[in-house]
Amino acid sequence: MDVVINFFGQAFYFFMEYVMHFDRYIPMIMEQYGVLIYVLLFLIIFCETGLVVTPFLPGDSLLFACGALSAASAGLHVGYFALVCLAAAILGDTSNYWIGEVFGNKLLAMKSSLIKPEHVEKAQHFYEKHGHKAIFLCRFVPIVRTFAPFVAGIGTMHYRTFIVYNVAGAMAWVGLFTAAGYFFGNIPVIKNNFSLVVLGIIFISIVPMAWELWKSHRESK
Repeated sequence: MDVVINFFGQAFYFFMEYVMHFDRYIPMIMEQYGVLIYVLLFLIIFCETGLVVTPFLPGDSLLFACGALSAASAGLHVGYFALVCLAAAILGDTSNYWIGEVFGNKLLAMKSSLIKPEHVEKAQHFYEKHGHKAIFLCRFVPIVRTFAPFVAGIGTMHYRTFIVYNVAGAMAWVGLFTAAGYFFGNIPVIKNNFSLVVLGIIFISIVPMAWELWKSHRESK
């Protein structure tokens, strides 16, 4: 039992080390693999938005960090990066929608531990409250943005309506966080406290979801 606990403890440590300091690791990857960094970034954003089993991957903070790195390094072009992440975000949500459309009810009926019911329920409440524009708004809410397209696929949202909000949300999300990193990420006070900035981005991103959870808890009482 102790071995298992130690294993997961170390795995969590390495994961948090990567999340908090990937601004250090990305230049190393660029140096070793060159343009393949864009493939890696595509996969991270695609999986974070497109697979209901990987909502824990970095999204907002990754866009901000890479925006800052692209301003400071010629190895990461901000235009190419933004286009790659935009494509990944659109395709990720699209695949998530069709997974919900085709397999959603079957996956929920299986009650797999990989898909947490509370995450799906939160996305459903978010969708019910905001309607179709939830697909746009959820881009800025971690975890919910992973499950909202899945819920939309299970529901009755027409794909042509979904794709409009999908593309608009992806453009706003990628554009906002990439531009913020590009223009502000290399200000000395931010650059010297980058880990704290990443924590701040994660915290600010989670606040809306925490507020909704608190409201739901109060309403349930």
